[in-house]
Amino acid sequence: EALEELTQRYRAIAGSPLTEITRAQAQALAERTGLPVFAGMKHAPPFIDEAANEARRAGVERLVGLPLAPHYARMSLGGYQRALQEAWDRELVFVPGFHDHPAFIRAVQGLLREALAEGRPERLFFTAHSLPAWIIATGDPYHDQLIKSCRLVASGEDLPDWEFAFQSASHTGEPWLGPDLLEAVERSGARDVLVCPIGFVADHLEILYDLDVEAQAFAREKGIRIRRTASFNARPEFIGALAEIVAGALVPVA
Repeated sequence: EALEELTQRYRAIAGSPLTEITRAQAQALAERTGLPVFAGMKHAPPFIDEAANEARRAGVERLVGLPLAPHYARMSLGGYQRALQEAWDRELVFVPGFHDHPAFIRAVQGLLREALAEGRPERLFFTAHSLPAWIIATGDPYHDQLIKSCRLVASGEDLPDWEFAFQSASHTGEPWLGPDLLEAVERSGARDVLVCPIGFVADHLEILYDLDVEAQAFAREKGIRIRRTASFNARPEFIGALAEIVAGALVPVA
């Protein structure tokens, strides 16, 4: 049943463009930095071990592992880190997210300015993918990093009143991190809402279905307006931020 529901969601958005976007991000980063960049994924080809093999064949001796997610959670980015460590037997510098990197913060602020230029909402909601609530008890930094990102983005910016909410929780029968976005929107009483999915850097199911289909259906039902900031995808300001992050990772530690 869960698989059928997931399949229907992918059909509703005509399939996820994430693989193509990731390849475009990798190519743009290579052009920006002049470095060879290899795209590897955990759940779809090209897989992480395939990307590592490609880098090995290219003669790479020192590899920067750059996850395309700003915030570190052991069950998400930690999984990518472990997969890369298993696949790579040479020098590896792994970037454990970039939630507070100034270039990332500036890039998010740019997306917000762009959206706010089209109209100022009553309320702004930052969002990220929910995870099982038990991660909090393990000391996982995910939630704290998300809140820090939001505060850094809001610092010095003329933003509407804002709050943070989670989205895209799975129906596993166990508690997931909240508050849920749609519940938070309804509770706020706001009739005009802007969503900034700060935990995501590309268009995929959680953007194109959960926000563009599901949240819009909710908005129509409630008679309110919900819109979102654009996704980074391969936008130059985001690629520039990634280039700064990579450059910092390549600086030798004294």
